[in-house]
Amino acid sequence: MSEFDLVVLQEDAADGRLKMGDVGTILTVYNEGQAFEVEFVTLTGEAVAIETLLAHQIRPVRPSEVMAVRDMAVQ
Repeated sequence: MSEFDLVVLQEDAADGRLKMGDVGTILTVYNEGQAFEVEFVTLTGEAVAIETLLAHQIRPVRPSEVMAVRDMAVQ
């Protein structure tokens, strides 16, 4: 996985604000891919979270996947 790749969160994170399946963008790759700084945004581009995640916590998006929406205001 490289900078600016879209990735899928594999587990809930950030005190429950982020949920498994949320899509983010890799901003920085650390230690040759052992960890990543990932930004999560709303569909209008508002930042929700920037998290440092380990490789097992994210995966690349698959070409066959479709994005879905989740309202951050509804928890």
